[in-house]
Amino acid sequence: MGLSTTHLIIFLVIIVVIFGTKKLRNIGADLGGAVKGFKDGMKDGGEKPAEAAAPAQQVAANTAAAKETIDVEAKAKH
Repeated sequence: MGLSTTHLIIFLVIIVVIFGTKKLRNIGADLGGAVKGFKDGMKDGGEKPAEAAAPAQQVAANTAAAKETIDVEAKAKH
């Protein structure tokens, strides 16, 4: 019960009739641009591992507020 070549051709013709060639061309261009942007983003992400690996620093502005902070994991029953 798989799709034969004839079924695929009929399916593509119906899609072209419903959406039109201009809209399909725009969708294809948008999809291609998204894939290119994703690939560029993956390349950029691999070039800067030193900046991404830097730990975030936390600064407590008010020590009284820091004393009132409750660690949820400390109260968990074991």
